[in-house]
Amino acid sequence: MNTMTLWHITGWEFAALAFAALLVGFSKTAVSGANTVSLAIFAAVLPARASTGVLLPILIAGDLLAVATYRRHAHWPTLWRLFPAVAAGVVVGTVFLLWADDAIVRTSIGAILLLMAAVTVWRRRTADAEEEPESVTTRPGRLKARSYGVLGGFTTMVANAGGPVMSMYLLSAGFRKLGFLGTSAFFFLIVNVSKLPFSAGLGLIDGRSLLLDLALVAFVVPGAVLGKWAVDRINQRLFEQLVIAATVVGGLQLLLR
Repeated sequence: MNTMTLWHITGWEFAALAFAALLVGFSKTAVSGANTVSLAIFAAVLPARASTGVLLPILIAGDLLAVATYRRHAHWPTLWRLFPAVAAGVVVGTVFLLWADDAIVRTSIGAILLLMAAVTVWRRRTADAEEEPESVTTRPGRLKARSYGVLGGFTTMVANAGGPVMSMYLLSAGFRKLGFLGTSAFFFLIVNVSKLPFSAGLGLIDGRSLLLDLALVAFVVPGAVLGKWAVDRINQRLFEQLVIAATVVGGLQLLLR
């Protein structure tokens, strides 16, 4: 990565990155998947590949705040079932990044996000929501966890865009609001930390990118506080609608860029 390009940003561009960092905090504690807008802003201001390396530590800061807020609500059986498939997806995503250009990456992820949103909407219109998360010990539950896990690992590695994929999985599994946020908080903290050596090995993270992160990370905190305030005032149905809408917007912006 030519890190010198990271410093050739105007005041307005830095303000856009700061807003994107604030939105990361909000998405981590309120509407998961909304940070696809942050992904788009970072990719618009910075070189596309370099932007993923700068954004990753910002996401980890948001994950830490989300874990501190919702740690008691995580559903660990789901997490343990997902991790092996996610690890496979991260490896596939790393290999994919070695040859795919930005256009292929954006088109692939955008199509996946829109497909996941459509499947989730269809499922929720043809069946009542579960009171408890769908069992991951049944064969259909295991198959779905593995499928979404691989997709989540792949998309989070190639573009930090795993949030919408996992949001669709947790919604389709019947998670309620707090269980959704607690489970996704631990999930993304563990996955994003595990991505650090892969991103550094690809040259996406270095000293200069971390200095830019240091300037931006303070904006994550007010976003997380705003998200915690907002989530207490959002009912379950609106919460699900906002998550799906954020996923559709993220998919469309990737396809249309």
